[in-house]
Amino acid sequence: MKKIIISTIAVSALLFTATSCENDFDTDVKDIQVTKGDADFSNYVSLGNSLTSGFRDNALYIDGQNESYPNIIAGQMKLAGGGNFVQPLMADNNGGLLFGNTPIQGTKLYIKSFTNGAPDITNVSGTPTTNIANKVTGNLNNFGVPGAKSFHLLAPGYGNIAGVPLGTANPYYVRFSSSPTSTVVDDAVAKHPTFFSLWIGNNDVLSYATSGGAGVNQTGNTNLINYGPNDISDPNVVAGAIKGILDKMKAGGATKGVIANIPYVTSIPYFTTVPYNPLTPSLLGANITELNAKIYGPLKQVLTALGAGSRLNVLSSTETNPVLIKDTTLPDLSAGITAGLTPAMGPVIATIYGQLYGQARQANADDYVLLTTKSVIGTTAAGVPAGLNVYGISYPLQNQHILTKTEAAAVKTAVDAYNASIKTLADNYGLAFVDANKKMVELNGVSGISWDGVRYTAKFVTGGTFSLDGVHLTGRGYAVVANEFIKSINAKYNSTLPQVDPNKYSGVKFP
Repeated sequence: MKKIIISTIAVSALLFTATSCENDFDTDVKDIQVTKGDADFSNYVSLGNSLTSGFRDNALYIDGQNESYPNIIAGQMKLAGGGNFVQPLMADNNGGLLFGNTPIQGTKLYIKSFTNGAPDITNVSGTPTTNIANKVTGNLNNFGVPGAKSFHLLAPGYGNIAGVPLGTANPYYVRFSSSPTSTVVDDAVAKHPTFFSLWIGNNDVLSYATSGGAGVNQTGNTNLINYGPNDISDPNVVAGAIKGILDKMKAGGATKGVIANIPYVTSIPYFTTVPYNPLTPSLLGANITELNAKIYGPLKQVLTALGAGSRLNVLSSTETNPVLIKDTTLPDLSAGITAGLTPAMGPVIATIYGQLYGQARQANADDYVLLTTKSVIGTTAAGVPAGLNVYGISYPLQNQHILTKTEAAAVKTAVDAYNASIKTLADNYGLAFVDANKKMVELNGVSGISWDGVRYTAKFVTGGTFSLDGVHLTGRGYAVVANEFIKSINAKYNSTLPQVDPNKYSGVKFP
């Protein structure tokens, strides 16, 4: 795991901001007569992925699991006759997994220190102590599996330890699968739940987005054999998988529950923290003149002649400048660049320019620079001539560093299709429905939401709701989500489960 250094975050901004806004939640936690309504919460089971498990700070660990949104909900259900909620707890609070004596998942992230007001984020030192061969047995209620896509919950062998080296099994599910051939949903049904929650489908687009679109958009292809780990799942696959899960739950007697839709991935800090134009004049300094003379100026001239002058402009000495990226959706103009620059630079240098900049352009406001790319900008690329090898400045950031406008649009189209199906399924199966996408968009807004004067947003580190990986939530973020589930459950089943106070849960920890 690379260090994440966000230089634009000042220490003074790392405190939660009190506001005078009214409480954004509909009910308070005080003076409420708790009833179960038409539901039976005596045996609540949750299904989903990392968000359901309580994953945060890029790891699964005990304190995070204890603040998972299902565990928070279960605590409120106890007030209305709910039973114990048992989770497959990890062995420690550092996170990480062992396969035999070999670490296969890293420890959690933490803020080690601050440098010039910027948090230095790195992994907790130490070796993981959670060995996936040590089975968690007995009663379980939380079937959240980090990394699971929708169809994985129905996949036999997804918890077979022999499949971990092959990539066909999930090490987190291996820990609590009932057998080498079991499925997540069948294990959940075997617990005879009286009520369930389901939040799945995020990973069907998330891995594509966090890899900078390195996978394949499989829309139109329902053959899972052809799917890679970073692909976008076909909407019919996702809808079919969720329907299959609901059918199994119904057949097992679990007819009452709640299901949530999928947030836009571009509303989370992993995609919104690093600006597309972080190259300030002070950062570039005296290099601006040389960069314009040797790279940006000649390229602008030849690209204009080729009818592609909009790909980049010369660097400004007064305004912030966008990073240089490679966009694989652009026509490759390598040959034209080489031919256009040969008279002035000679064939050898011109050929190098053609190879480096054939699909290069400057990023724009519709592109998303990944959170982890912050530590790459300004570093040097191996095997590239000096002066042309600085990532994002003289050497284009590569596909894995950026989610381009085209890739982001593909993600949004898929999420919209998933969410339409999820709402239809919720209605058809008579389930409570949570519009998680709407809540995440609200969090990502300028004002965010508030509770008792504490404002929460989707800002990285300072917003209170997202953990240090920029994807998963803090305890406070999971509490916000739990309240959305509780509101939907109450509305559907005439129950009066009280909401929780997010301020009482943990946020980002500072040194």
